[in-house]
Amino acid sequence: MTLPPAPIAATHPHATTAHGHRIDDPWAWLRDPGYPDVTDETILSYLREENAYFEAAMQPHEALVETIFQEMKGRLKEDDASVPQREGDWLYWWAYQPGAQYPRHLRKAVAGGAEQLILDETAEAEGKAYWRVAAMEVSPDGRLMAWSADESGAERFTLRIRDLATAEDIETVSAVTNGNVAWSADGRVLLYTEVNDNWRSYVAKAHRLGADPAGDAALYEEGDEGFRVAVGATRDKRWLQIATGDNQTSEVRLLPAADPSALPLLVSPRQVKRQYAVDSAHGRLWILTNDTHVNFRLASADPAAPGDWRAEVAGSERTYLTGLACFRDHLILTARIDGLDQVLLRSYAGDAHAVVFPEASYSAGLGNNPEFDQPAYRLTYSSMVTPATVFDYHPDARRLETLKVQEVPSGYDASRYATERLTVPARDGKAIPVSIVYPSGFPRGGTGKLFLYAYGAYGHAIPPSFSSARLSLLDRGWAFAIAHIRGGDDLGYDWYLQGKAEARWNTFHDFSDAAKGLIAAGFSGAGRIAINGGSAGGELMGVVANTDPELWGAVVADVPFVDVLNTMQDASLPLTPGEWPEWGNPISDKAAFELLLSYSPYENVRPQAYPPMLITGGLNDPRVTYWEPAKWAARLRATKTDDALLLLKINMGAGHGGKSGRYEALRERAESYAFVLTQVAPSPDAG
Repeated sequence: MTLPPAPIAATHPHATTAHGHRIDDPWAWLRDPGYPDVTDETILSYLREENAYFEAAMQPHEALVETIFQEMKGRLKEDDASVPQREGDWLYWWAYQPGAQYPRHLRKAVAGGAEQLILDETAEAEGKAYWRVAAMEVSPDGRLMAWSADESGAERFTLRIRDLATAEDIETVSAVTNGNVAWSADGRVLLYTEVNDNWRSYVAKAHRLGADPAGDAALYEEGDEGFRVAVGATRDKRWLQIATGDNQTSEVRLLPAADPSALPLLVSPRQVKRQYAVDSAHGRLWILTNDTHVNFRLASADPAAPGDWRAEVAGSERTYLTGLACFRDHLILTARIDGLDQVLLRSYAGDAHAVVFPEASYSAGLGNNPEFDQPAYRLTYSSMVTPATVFDYHPDARRLETLKVQEVPSGYDASRYATERLTVPARDGKAIPVSIVYPSGFPRGGTGKLFLYAYGAYGHAIPPSFSSARLSLLDRGWAFAIAHIRGGDDLGYDWYLQGKAEARWNTFHDFSDAAKGLIAAGFSGAGRIAINGGSAGGELMGVVANTDPELWGAVVADVPFVDVLNTMQDASLPLTPGEWPEWGNPISDKAAFELLLSYSPYENVRPQAYPPMLITGGLNDPRVTYWEPAKWAARLRATKTDDALLLLKINMGAGHGGKSGRYEALRERAESYAFVLTQVAPSPDAG
C-alpha cells in the first residue's frame, strides 16, 4: 500500500525575544486563541488530516492491531470485581458486567440483605464520548453519596449528591470541581474545591445540603498562582483538611469535622521547599515532613500547638518515607529502602516492624482501608511476573492473607518469563536501576528486541509491577524494561532532586545510558530498542530522539510535554506558575531560560535522521495542551532528513489520559504495540 503524502503544516512567521535570544516559532498558529475552546477550522482541519494519515498508515496493520487487542482483552476478566471492604455499616465493592467498559459500584449491609447498586458507570456514560469518575464519597450515615464525573477529558468535573435509597441525584453542587471531597461529621456539609478558567484548583468551599450552591462559603482561597488547593479528612474523621501547595512546598489547615464553620487551624505556615502531610490519631497530629532530612521524618504535635513538632522517627539516608496513615492500633508508614517498596507498622508506643513480602523485587503499598479501626490492613502487591494481588495483613500474626490474585482468563504461566533488577552506569558514575522482564530463552547476544519505558519527573517512581497487556510483547519475543532514572524518587527524594530543574539533563542522560547499559549486557542492540514515555516522560522521548536517534528503533511519545520553553513562559496556561519549581522560571531567570532552551524538544529538532515515531495528544487535555505534540510533529516533518514513518494522533474527544473505558484504552495500547512491532527492524544476524 502506498501512503498518501504526509500532512504538511503551514508556517507563519512568529518570533519572540527573551534574555538576548530570538526564538522562531513558525507553528505557533496551531494554538487556538480561544483555548480552551478550539473552534478555528484551519487548526481542526489540520488535526483531522493528521488523524486521517495515522489511519491510512495503520490500515495495513489493522489485523495485527485487532489481534493484539483481542489478546489484551482476553487477559481481562470480563466480570472482574474488587474485594468488598467494610466502611461503617456497609460493604462496598465494584464489579464489571461482561462487555462493559465501566464498572458498577455496589454495596450491601454488613448485617445482611440484598446488594444495592449505587452507581452504574456504564449507564451514566451511555452516549458520551468520554467518561471518568473522580470523587465518590458516602456520607457518614450512609444515606448520601457525593460523586463527580468528567464528560470531556478537560478535567472539570460535575459534582452531584445522590440519595442512595432512591439512586437519584438530588443536588448538583458545581460543574467545575476537581479532586476529592469531604463530609462533615453530621453529613450535612460537603467540602469541595473548584477550578478557575485556567484550570487551577484555587478555592475550598463548603456546601450545606439543600442550600443554593451559588451561596456556598469559601473556606479558603489561595492567592499564589502556583499553588493548588485540595480537601480531605483525617483517618480518625476528627478533622477536615484543606491542603495547598506546589511541587515543593505545602501547607495544611484543619477544621473540626464536627464544626466545619470554625476558623481553620493552620498547622504550620508554608516554608519554601518544605513539605508536610498530616493525619490524626489518639488526640495528636502525626506529621510526615522533609524539614530536617531529604528523605522525610515523622513528627507529632498537640492540636493546641500544631506547629510545635516532636520528633518520632528520624530521617534516614537509606529509608525514604513516602506516606503516612494513622489507624487505631498502628501508624503505617509506606517507604522505600534501596528502591524497594516497604510497608512499616508502628505502634503508638513505638514498636515497629515491616511487612515481609514473598519476592525479592516487587511493588507494594496500602490498598483501600477506610476504617480507623481496621482488624487487618488491606495491601496491594505485584511484580514484573506476579499478577496484581490483594492481601489482608494480620499484624498480630504477621501474616499475609491472599484475598484476590488478578485472573488472566486466557491463561498465564509465570514460569515462561524471567525478571531481573540490574544496575547500569550513568556517564557521571551513578548506578541506574533497571527492572526487566523477558520470555524464557530470550537471546542475550544483542540481537533481541527491547521495549524501554521511563518517566523521570515530579518524584514519581515507576514500580516493577505486572501488566497483562505487556504479555503481547513478551510473547512475541521482546523484553520489556523500566529505567528508574533520576527525576523519579525511586531511590529516595534526593534521586528526584538530582533530575529536577537545573539538574534536568541527568534524567535524559540516565535514560540513554540505561539503554547503552542494556545493550552492553546483551539485551538488545542500537536500532532495536523501542522507547515509550508519556507527558513529562514524553518530554524525555523528545529529548533523547534529538540527542541519540541512532539508539532507537521506534519512539512512542504519549501526550508529550515537548513545547517546554514556550509553555513555561506563558503564565496564563493552566499549569505554568505551579510548574516553575519543577522546571525553572524562564521569564525571570536567564539561566533557567537557557537551560530549557538547551533541551526543549521542539526547539532542538535538527536536520538528521530520526527513528519511526508515533505521537499522541488530546484536544481537551489541560495538562499538555494539544498544540505541543502538533507543533512538534510539524517541525519534525519539516526538518528531519529521513523517510521513516512519523504519525500524529490527536484524540478529538479526550484529554490527558486518552480515551476512557477499559477496552478503548486497550485498543490504543494495541495500536502503539503494533506500531513498534512493525517499525523496529529485525537484527540482520537474528537468523
